[in-house]
Amino acid sequence: MLLTLLIAFASLISLMIIHEFGHFIIAKKFGVKVEEFGIGYPPKLFGRKFGETIYSVNLIPLGAFVRIYGEEGGVDDYRSFAKLALWKRVWIVMGGVLAFWVASAIIFSAVFLTGAVVPVGDQDINGFYNAKLKITSVEQNSPAQSAGLKKNDEILSINGRWLNKTSDFQNIVQENKGNNIAIKAIRNGSEIEINLTPRISYPKNQGPVGVSLERMATIIEKSPWYQAPFKGIIYTGQITWQAIVGIYNVFANLFSGNGVPKGAEFAGPVGITIFLAKAADYGFGFFMYFIGSISVFIALFNLFPIPALDGGKLLFMAIEKIIKRPVSLKIEQSLSMVFFILLITLSIFVTIKFDVPRAIEFWKAGLR
Repeated sequence: MLLTLLIAFASLISLMIIHEFGHFIIAKKFGVKVEEFGIGYPPKLFGRKFGETIYSVNLIPLGAFVRIYGEEGGVDDYRSFAKLALWKRVWIVMGGVLAFWVASAIIFSAVFLTGAVVPVGDQDINGFYNAKLKITSVEQNSPAQSAGLKKNDEILSINGRWLNKTSDFQNIVQENKGNNIAIKAIRNGSEIEINLTPRISYPKNQGPVGVSLERMATIIEKSPWYQAPFKGIIYTGQITWQAIVGIYNVFANLFSGNGVPKGAEFAGPVGITIFLAKAADYGFGFFMYFIGSISVFIALFNLFPIPALDGGKLLFMAIEKIIKRPVSLKIEQSLSMVFFILLITLSIFVTIKFDVPRAIEFWKAGLR
């Protein structure tokens, strides 16, 4: 479990490094001096200078940063960020956001090479004719454990009745409490049949059989290597559109007083790491699918016109274009600091309110 968490955390940090590399490479392309490219946040552990840029590794492993000469203003030098033409500055700022989309396209291309099986709800019908029921956990001293059912078994049928939804399994089991049932399942590619008797009375949150199920479906079919890159790019566009619609629905519901839409969840860095760790349980394909999707969502979030985000920098540049002069550096820095503190405060709130309970539950599940 700890290794899975570390891999998930490292994957998330890698996206942050790729984001900063997007800023870095375009700044270099335009001849701007890049003073430092750092992995993690200070204090610095070690670093080495190549050319004019310091490449460093820092103590706090929560992202990465790039220090561009003149980005904070007040530098009268042709190689500074402040002296660049507006359109070049826009490209440098957009470089980080575009890096997320490039990463997503590459990741989804890899997913198309392997295919991806993902969890889907019972309410998801269209396109999931191939859905299967997979056992995700088996409770101790339960009928399922005694009969020999195991984690990752795929349930096919009960008493000859084909199953496609978790509710199908639950309904048939409830109808047969106290009676013997025959379960057909797939284990390691082979079909098996197991007989057991669902309990009439049982511990809380265990159910008559004592298993947890997830409805799984193949959402990305395995493709030939020469098709995977093109499909990866197209799929990135599709996920981006779905994300835009999803974000719109969240705000539309919030502003209309209807609350958060069903299925939407708040999560901070800790929560996202836990989601990634859980995704790893469903195999490499879904793990990579989830990372690619997160990359798209972070790209869109970074485009929000909020000071302290890339979208906020683009907003100040748009104002500069309109008023024909840069926004006061003092005003820009003050607003960025205020919104940075607000974002950190919001992140702490989400972590305490939503992520900590997730982390406790995830840890308990790993100890079972």
